[in-house]
Amino acid sequence: MTDYKEYITEYLAHEMETLQALDVESINEALNVLEQAYDRGSAVYIFGNGGSSATASHYQNDFNKGVSEHTEKKFDFRCLNDNMATVMAVANDIGFEEVFRFQLQGHLKPGDVVIAISGSGNSPNVLNAAEYAKAQGNTVIGVTGYGGGRLRELADVNLHAPVNSMQITEDVHLVFDHLMMSVFYKTMAGIDHLKGMTTAAFGR
Repeated sequence: MTDYKEYITEYLAHEMETLQALDVESINEALNVLEQAYDRGSAVYIFGNGGSSATASHYQNDFNKGVSEHTEKKFDFRCLNDNMATVMAVANDIGFEEVFRFQLQGHLKPGDVVIAISGSGNSPNVLNAAEYAKAQGNTVIGVTGYGGGRLRELADVNLHAPVNSMQITEDVHLVFDHLMMSVFYKTMAGIDHLKGMTTAAFGR
């Protein structure tokens, strides 16, 4: 049997170091942006590539079902990478760099929020959509890792994982999701799942 404990411990140490270095003020800003969008009934568009596309889908689920299940009013998250027919049609007929911007055009309304996810912060299709949203006057939340790239520079609010590892970056991006979800459980639904919330309450 191979002993991997040294590598496991090393990974966990990097994970914990990254978590301890997160900017709490930026997370607070993101929570306020999302709460304000919720209050005015605005849409939140979210997207990313590869693992970040799965993360975007996860955010949509956690806000549209997770939090919204327990509130009279609902979040309106819209994940732009979930409709594969649309993504592939735009990629094939127009260009992959337009798969997200094209879906915002004609749909993005004043007050809507855009969450752009890119580990490097330099994905061209993510940047094109974020730049379009900024040009329309919409708030952009950038979710990044490494140095943050161009996305970190142009975003209004940054949820940044300060680490040069895509794996830990993507781990932290889901921590952002679950952390904000947990806060809204408390403030919007009066649920504190950290204090005795059972899995039975969630049907699993």
